[in-house]
Amino acid sequence: MKIVSRIKIAFACIALFTFIVSCNNDDEPQAVNNSIAGIASANPDFSTLVTALNRTGLTATLNGSGTFTVFAPTNAAFNTFFGTLGSNVTVNNVDVNVLRNILLNHVIGKEIMSANIPASVYVSTLSPINATTNAPTISMFVQKSGAVVTLNGGIENGGAVVTSADVDASNGVIHVVNRVIGIPTVKDHAVANPNLSILTSLLVAQNLAGALDGTERAPFTVFAPVNTAFDQATLDLYGGLNSGLKTEVLLYHVVGGLNVRSNAIPSGNIPTLQGESFTITGTAINDAGSDVNKNIILTDIQCSNGIVHAIDKVLLPAFN
Repeated sequence: MKIVSRIKIAFACIALFTFIVSCNNDDEPQAVNNSIAGIASANPDFSTLVTALNRTGLTATLNGSGTFTVFAPTNAAFNTFFGTLGSNVTVNNVDVNVLRNILLNHVIGKEIMSANIPASVYVSTLSPINATTNAPTISMFVQKSGAVVTLNGGIENGGAVVTSADVDASNGVIHVVNRVIGIPTVKDHAVANPNLSILTSLLVAQNLAGALDGTERAPFTVFAPVNTAFDQATLDLYGGLNSGLKTEVLLYHVVGGLNVRSNAIPSGNIPTLQGESFTITGTAINDAGSDVNKNIILTDIQCSNGIVHAIDKVLLPAFN
């Protein structure tokens, strides 16, 4: 009997020890992954984003060191996007290279809190324009009006609106967006920026906007006059031209077949789609049709099919 009692006591001690250890383990705080990837994984509304990150090998990037801003589409936003690609397209069967570039188009390589966003600014995403080493990356146009942050001109222009800002992460910040942000063309970036609205309207009137949305004769380098470039004298001159000459003026601002960034603008004549050339020294442009100084005032707005540099005056060919 004594042996049986001792066995019962031994089993009771083992059970008590196991219970105590179990309680201690339950009481220990579990490590929380507060990285961007960790926060996304913990939110069921980001399940499609998490699947996309895993498929493209980008989870480790957003789970590691560094500082990022991620404009994170919800599941509904991804569903809308895949619907534009075809009835049977999903996160699991869309071309992985397309998916990777789209995802990188939502990531900025620094932290941008909503309070620090100015009225308008261009930032560089991590999405490269091609697969070459050190390829330029796509620009994003960010606007803020009150508390509303709009990307690339909003939904109607292939962009998005931030619906929830400043989800803080250990390696950056998440802003939730209501659409997947398309990779912008030259036309998209021109339409997105209200300071290019006059140029955009003239391109539309001459049926040229569509060309800057495509790839024929691309990539394009566009020297885009801002709205203030169209002073009354310039508008009067342009308005007095026939349709053919108006088209020439607009094409004189476009170089075909080249994606010329500001650090690689060549010396000498720069040929345009209009047929005539102009020259650039530093930021000053010497056109063929006037003696007025024209200057580059904003550079390197990178698009999928070219690049835009904003200028302060309209360039004029000699109309030879």
